[in-house]
Amino acid sequence: MPHAPIFPTLAAVEAASRRSAALAATGFAYPPAQFQALVEQTLAEARKLGASDAAAEVSEGAGLTVQVRKGEVETVERNRDKSLGVSVYLGQRRGHASTSDFSAAAIAQTVRAAYDIARFTAEDPAAGLPEAEDMATAEEVGRDLDLYHPWALDAAGAVEIAQRCEAAAFAVDRRIRNSEGASVSVQQAHFWAGNSRGFRGGYPSSRHSLSVAPIAQLGREMERDYWYSSERHPDALAAPEAVGRYAAERALARLHGRKIPTCEVPVLFESPVAVGLLGAYVQATSGGALYRKASFLTESLGKPVFARHIDLDEDPHLLRGKASSPFDDEGVATRARRVVQGGVVQGYFLSTYSARKLGMKTTGHAGGSHNLTLRSRRTQAGDDLDAMLRKLDRGLFVTELMGQGVNYVTGDYSRGAAGYWVEGGKIVHPVSEVTIAGSLPKMLKGIVAVGADAYTFGGKTIGSVLVDRMKIAGA
Repeated sequence: MPHAPIFPTLAAVEAASRRSAALAATGFAYPPAQFQALVEQTLAEARKLGASDAAAEVSEGAGLTVQVRKGEVETVERNRDKSLGVSVYLGQRRGHASTSDFSAAAIAQTVRAAYDIARFTAEDPAAGLPEAEDMATAEEVGRDLDLYHPWALDAAGAVEIAQRCEAAAFAVDRRIRNSEGASVSVQQAHFWAGNSRGFRGGYPSSRHSLSVAPIAQLGREMERDYWYSSERHPDALAAPEAVGRYAAERALARLHGRKIPTCEVPVLFESPVAVGLLGAYVQATSGGALYRKASFLTESLGKPVFARHIDLDEDPHLLRGKASSPFDDEGVATRARRVVQGGVVQGYFLSTYSARKLGMKTTGHAGGSHNLTLRSRRTQAGDDLDAMLRKLDRGLFVTELMGQGVNYVTGDYSRGAAGYWVEGGKIVHPVSEVTIAGSLPKMLKGIVAVGADAYTFGGKTIGSVLVDRMKIAGA
């Protein structure tokens, strides 16, 4: 199994910086000032109808995505979308409507639609805008988190990068005989939001990525794997050749996979896979699941949920962070915090509505979590993947999970898996077509170690995770 290298950046390989050209070509059809005027117009329409409160948001996104396969261009897609949404409140009754038409007549019609929905909606004691003291201040709204780095890349340039990525995968070994393709995506967006209680704010952002999925073949046996790079700034993307080579090495390492006998052994989750465990925890401690009693972690605040050496931190203000924001989707200020300390839950993930349903205060999580990092107090600087395999000693190293077998109500966990069998801290052979099973409460408390090989997927960062024991259903 190849270890994830520290890739050279695309900027280092291509040498020339594209920053000045990128900043000169935003690609947006609407300036921020026009969005601000549209929000004010929408709120004014709501006031005219007699709304007790209202909130509006207007947004625009644009981008380019190319896909190549075996060196040939398969698709070139350009996307451009825009939307205006409005929520109207009549006391504790709420109506929402949206439109992609920014004309005055369409906005008035959309506000009227939201107003009419509110008129015939039952009252909900939890409905309403956030309290004024929870909303982001002008200073907080203006915080620059370095999220916007447009990429002045045309279709021909994107195709060339994708072809380089895929060609590098094919060049690794003659057993790389096919490919599901390589893709390059260039995306940017901006928005402006406001409400009748004084909140105003918005900002532009960007997200760029490249990926490839080569197929290794030996006789009739075929194995697929992939790798990718995704960043706010194009210069931070991994070099396409590095992504292609690593994806090919991963696919080749999976050849000669076999089943193993049914057993109960420790399991080491590779860091990209371990992100799913962190995602399951966030889902189980999110307001919607908690107030509906659809979580195995209801009433877990102040109680031990993880092993005692585990801490979980959240930083919404991480520069260039993939889940960074000065405020949430409701305009509530975001705050850095420790979510789990010494295994004990310190806070949930609550919007204004879910917080009111639970008799609590919003935590600024309308729209999701913000840049979570899970750490173990036992982790040493040298705890790379080799060290984590030695800690596993004998068991299953999981590099891929399949299926959706997580029951968030009971915590039952059962997923199809592939990876590698480990003996004496060394990989012995690939493993395929097995199922791993356990319960999330036991798995979280059974975390023995977290590697220093941290990986960031979206807004979650975690190293490889060693769980003390799980059931493996094999041959």
